[in-house]
Amino acid sequence: MASHRKSRPTGSRVAGIRTPALATAALTSVALLSQSANAAPEADDKPSLEEVEKKVDDLYRQAESATDKYNAAKEKTAKQRKRVDTLLDDVAQRAQKLNEARDKLGSYASAQYRTGAAAPETATFLLADSPQDYFDQTQLMDRMTGRQKEAVDDFVTQQSETMTKRREATESLEKLTDAQGDLKAAKATVQRKLADARTLMSRLTAEEKARLAAIEQEKQEEADRRAAELARQQAAQEQAAQERAQREEATRQESASPSADSGSSTTTAPADSSYATKADKALAFARAQIGKPYVWGAVGPGSYDCSGLTQAAWKAAGVDLPRTTYDQVRAGTTVPVSQARPGDLVFFYDDITHVGLYIGNGMMIHAPKPGTYVREESIYYDGESAVHSVVRPA
Repeated sequence: MASHRKSRPTGSRVAGIRTPALATAALTSVALLSQSANAAPEADDKPSLEEVEKKVDDLYRQAESATDKYNAAKEKTAKQRKRVDTLLDDVAQRAQKLNEARDKLGSYASAQYRTGAAAPETATFLLADSPQDYFDQTQLMDRMTGRQKEAVDDFVTQQSETMTKRREATESLEKLTDAQGDLKAAKATVQRKLADARTLMSRLTAEEKARLAAIEQEKQEEADRRAAELARQQAAQEQAAQERAQREEATRQESASPSADSGSSTTTAPADSSYATKADKALAFARAQIGKPYVWGAVGPGSYDCSGLTQAAWKAAGVDLPRTTYDQVRAGTTVPVSQARPGDLVFFYDDITHVGLYIGNGMMIHAPKPGTYVREESIYYDGESAVHSVVRPA
């Protein structure tokens, strides 16, 4: 009797598995889809050139911030080391005086013991390292002569002062250790940020580097345009000030007595001529440094970081500025950008991590960042919003 079951179509399924032809096609499709899925995120994850530029700039700014912390820690370490050395010298001198006072007491005690003027244990008391408790005993003090009491008082004073100085030296050594730790941490941060920036730049292709250079050129042209605009504004302000001064002078002459001797008129020197003289010296120094490399933590003479350059420039003019941008921004009078004058300090970014020396016409001399050199540049080199403030230091 024939079976009523339908025959299984050839090549449909065998134990739940597609035939080789269909399986191969399906697996190929899955593989292609998988490759596409994996390739898409890789393309999307790659940052744009603008993003790379921003990241590099941010890393350099972070490195500058860490450099300022390094400079502050270095300055603190130097001061603390100097204090420790001074205290240790003082302790050594006081220890010598203490030994002399102890020897003097010992000679008195020995003499008393030989003559029987004092009990044998008195010498032991007087020669002890900490005899203050014994000196407080009325009976012992009563048996001492005036010279002996003076020697005791001198010994106690020397001992107390020596112990105080030793405590101060110990505390200063602990602070020195902390400062050295801060210095080491700041140095490591700077080096890490710079290494990250170099790594990002090294991954760019030649074409991308050329495009990045074009972007930088556009930024430079915009910065120069803004600098020229500021120069025109400042020139207009100066012209207006001169015209106002001329009108005021003419008014004074008209109101003067006819009998006044016109030949006796004198010209009053500008009140700020002293600042201009100092600023000229600072600018002359800064110009002489153009072309020298930026090196973080450097204060010259062969290389500089940003605040190291401004500090050295104003020092050449006889004005001592603090070491870091955080402190330099407080070392003078803040003025509007529109009133900036040659010699003023121009600070950048909200965290005040960069500074340059204004030379006029919207331009400055500064040490930009690692890999660059001291140069003249628009104060708008990183955009108008990057300018934080202008400070007149003297």
